[in-house]
Amino acid sequence: MDVITGVLLHAIGATSAALCYTPQKKVVRWSWQTYWLAQAFICWLLLPIVVALITIPNIAQVLSEAPTSAMVRSFALGAAYGVGGTAFGLAIRYLGFSLTYAISVGISCVLGTLLPPFIRGELNTIVSRYGAEWIMYGIAIGVLGIILCGSAGRLKEKDISNQQDDTSFSFAKGLPLSIMAGVLSAFYGFALDQGQPIADVAAKYGAGNLQGNVIYIFSNTGAFITTLIYCLYLHKKHRTAHEYTSVGGGKQRLLTFNYALAILTGFLWYGQFFFYGLGHVRMGTYQFSSWAIHMIMLVLFSAVAGLLMREWSRVQKRTAFVLALALLVLIAAVLTLTYGNYLGSVPAAH
Repeated sequence: MDVITGVLLHAIGATSAALCYTPQKKVVRWSWQTYWLAQAFICWLLLPIVVALITIPNIAQVLSEAPTSAMVRSFALGAAYGVGGTAFGLAIRYLGFSLTYAISVGISCVLGTLLPPFIRGELNTIVSRYGAEWIMYGIAIGVLGIILCGSAGRLKEKDISNQQDDTSFSFAKGLPLSIMAGVLSAFYGFALDQGQPIADVAAKYGAGNLQGNVIYIFSNTGAFITTLIYCLYLHKKHRTAHEYTSVGGGKQRLLTFNYALAILTGFLWYGQFFFYGLGHVRMGTYQFSSWAIHMIMLVLFSAVAGLLMREWSRVQKRTAFVLALALLVLIAAVLTLTYGNYLGSVPAAH
């Protein structure tokens, strides 16, 4: 039951991640950098600190005993993830939700899942365990589903290319940003992996399944710093810093509305971290597969979100068929990974 519970918690986190960008489309008279920095302050700086203070017992003692090297590595890798997250937000402008998730998350799924145990020299040992072949099958099926999502996105581009009222969709501009986002977003899996010694100390003091929250203090703060630098650069370049206090015309209601959307985005984005941590500690022998499960579900739910937001309303039947097939394959991938984790949890696995 721990494995099933873990997968369900990953599903909640993935749903939160899939929905976290939806408020962006409703922002009024704010430049991208204003909105992005406002929500980043919530999800990458404020919430990680507040939640850690609430959920980690004796947090001052935990931080004093935790290895400094783990803190530094988690922070640095989180900073790289922040660059990827920024590229991700920019890519959505040109590719939409579904295709951006498909490309960048596909890359992140493979790199973020397999490279941490490979670098530790544990991958060969892990894949030789009972049920590990199902984990590998699940990752492969998931990548196939993600590729199919990307193919559906390409077909979508062709379907709407002759529609004059849609000028924002650009595969040429969005693809490099999505690839960058995918590679650097995989660093977040490394950031959590390298921060595990901090969580181990928190567990010793009774943090239990909430132990991962202490890592976010470092991984997410690193992401916030790189985001802050880039957004401040854009503010200086475009002279938009005044937008935090005024949206023009003195309409305070619009300013309050924008802040509410940024706060909602921040809570949704942080939700994926919170539930990821809760799910990860329940995955047993194959904890490393948490990243793949989370990423595959993220693509699945983001595609559904794209459907609900009518991003696919003007596509042809062939495109809709490919997208439907992709969703079925992604569901199969999640079920396969869940079965592999179940096999890893039975006594025969040990």
